[in-house]
Amino acid sequence: MAVKRKASTRNTAKKASKKTTKKAAKKASLKTVPTAQSVTAFINSVENETRRKDAKTLLAMMKKVTGEKAKMWGPSIIGFGEYHYKYESGREGDMLAVGFSPRKANLALYVLGSLGDKEPLLKQLGPYKNGKSCLYIGSLDKIDLPVLEKIVAKSYKATKAKWG
Repeated sequence: MAVKRKASTRNTAKKASKKTTKKAAKKASLKTVPTAQSVTAFINSVENETRRKDAKTLLAMMKKVTGEKAKMWGPSIIGFGEYHYKYESGREGDMLAVGFSPRKANLALYVLGSLGDKEPLLKQLGPYKNGKSCLYIGSLDKIDLPVLEKIVAKSYKATKAKWG
């Protein structure tokens, strides 16, 4: 009888876990949507002067590279362009093509999604950290800006080619 209870508890835990995962995924996808918030007002509200200056530099660079108007995505991400995705699982939505967020710890650049963390240009960039689709930079004055511009352009082009 103990075995049945364990199996039953395990199945219940799996079901609860799946529900929690689905709810978390749904909530997460709702945060990253275009908003009517002003990009300029958001950047001007950044407390750290260096981070604010870097955000203005990235804003100009990404606008130039993409030819797109900047748009706020959620409360703190500035995006350029967008695309609609649909996975084999059936999950679908809209996402920014490239973008960035001037976070307290670093600048988060959303540029590796279509390139991956093995992008050869990263070797020439300067100090950075990366996640699955993000590039984290402490300060723009420590990296090679023309290389970053190439990465942004390559990412934008790859994203548009893949997703339209």
